[in-house]
Amino acid sequence: MAVIDQEHRFPCAQCGASLRFAPGQARLSCAHCGHEQAIPQMDDAPRVTALQSLDYHQAVAQTLPAEQMEETRVVHCDTCGADVQFEAHIHSAECPFCASPVVTDTGTHRHIKPQAILPFRLSEREAHEKMGKWLKGLWFAPNTLAKYARSTGKLSGLYVPYWAFDVATRSRYSGQRGTYYYVTVGSGKNMRRERRTRWTPASGQVRRQFLDLLVLAARSLPRANIRRLEPWTLADLQPYKPDYLSGFRAEGYTVDLPEGFELAREKMAEQIRADIARDIGGDEQRIASVSTDYSDERFKHLLLPIWMAAYRYRGESFRFIVNGQTGRVQGERPYSLWKIAGAAMLALAFLAIAFYVAEMGGF
Repeated sequence: MAVIDQEHRFPCAQCGASLRFAPGQARLSCAHCGHEQAIPQMDDAPRVTALQSLDYHQAVAQTLPAEQMEETRVVHCDTCGADVQFEAHIHSAECPFCASPVVTDTGTHRHIKPQAILPFRLSEREAHEKMGKWLKGLWFAPNTLAKYARSTGKLSGLYVPYWAFDVATRSRYSGQRGTYYYVTVGSGKNMRRERRTRWTPASGQVRRQFLDLLVLAARSLPRANIRRLEPWTLADLQPYKPDYLSGFRAEGYTVDLPEGFELAREKMAEQIRADIARDIGGDEQRIASVSTDYSDERFKHLLLPIWMAAYRYRGESFRFIVNGQTGRVQGERPYSLWKIAGAAMLALAFLAIAFYVAEMGGF
């Protein structure tokens, strides 16, 4: 995983300090003097042109135009394996993914540039409130986690890389259609109706055009947790502009395009099987075989916003993630063995009291 701290800086027109993108609004704000100014030339490029997808096979063959590529310098975290880029003057810092200290180290990565970005809608304060409510609702959490929920600890604003695939599919299938019918069995008082299934052969083909099928393009965060942050409102995507990264970092992809496409195929297969089941019809369906052809494979490299905090407990790192657009929260959490043991003992005590009361009532 590579986290790209973009070198683009936007000076404040009032005091000259660096400006930062203000989540939820199309402006840059100065933390030094409070001055605000619009993102420059925000509407220059037509959105439909800027968000044009790229040819998948051309990218795999490494024949994309040079302007679609970029090279970044990274720092490696030995604890979680993350590659993080910090500003040149920083020689040591904390890894935003596991809260471990990292020391700068030189390395370069060549990447496909993002085509579009989904700007932050939630501010850090709003994201912290969402995360605090979520943390307070966790059962059997350590007391230190409750203190963490009450704190005003800093969240890291990160743009996470995604592949968004556009693919046309045609799937041929064979299987069986199950139709319910009822028979009367038994006699007298034991007479009853039973449902049975009549199976008949079924075959055919289904087509589907997948658009903007999202696949997380990084390994730094649990894929299941990130997926539960969905849905994302991709209608709010903006053409990629470095302005949006001012004050934030953008994670570079470590799931390459072919691997991302294989993950996309797994997601497509779920939808295709659902389409086949509807096409077979009947009351039940059995799918024996599926053969899918893929065509017109295209993709976009997107950056989607998250707020993240890393919490260390008993030597382990736990991460909490807030969708920077919707405020949905997911994360890993520790358990307090003392609280679990206490709850178990309390439950046993209640059971013992209930048993005693029941026994006394029997006399």
